[in-house]
Amino acid sequence: MSKVTDRSEHRGSSGFHIALKLLGTLHRWLYRVSGGKLGKSFFGTPVLLLTTTGRKTRQPRTWPLTYLPEDDRLIIIASNGGQPNHPAWYLNLLANPQVIVQLGNRVRTMVAHPTEGDERTRLWSRVVEEYPAYAEYQRKTDRQIPVVVLHQGM
Repeated sequence: MSKVTDRSEHRGSSGFHIALKLLGTLHRWLYRVSGGKLGKSFFGTPVLLLTTTGRKTRQPRTWPLTYLPEDDRLIIIASNGGQPNHPAWYLNLLANPQVIVQLGNRVRTMVAHPTEGDERTRLWSRVVEEYPAYAEYQRKTDRQIPVVVLHQGM
């Protein structure tokens, strides 16, 4: 195999990325224009807009994501649809954990915290129980799918 083939296989399907980008752009636009009235759910799951700072560009990058509320925290999953690589928004928040979250028409600054160990195990079980598709995404990839907690900054 050539290096180009190896590289593209490592990063996942380009068709998947193009489709995801188009859907994300449309979803983000509908969500923002309607103040969260349109796009606040996706096939019955609640959706927020997560804005991270691009780790290379330092520009804001916004993506619609499903989430699970837990008290005053929000749980998001860096599944990337089971692709072999982490989504860009996850890499961005590793570089800068301060994020902006829009829930409906409410916008707030939060801090992202990737989970590990028992906390990750507990939250992953809860997420898979609520949204079984994540278990299928995990089966499709060799990487451990990150579970991220968003909480109010200190």
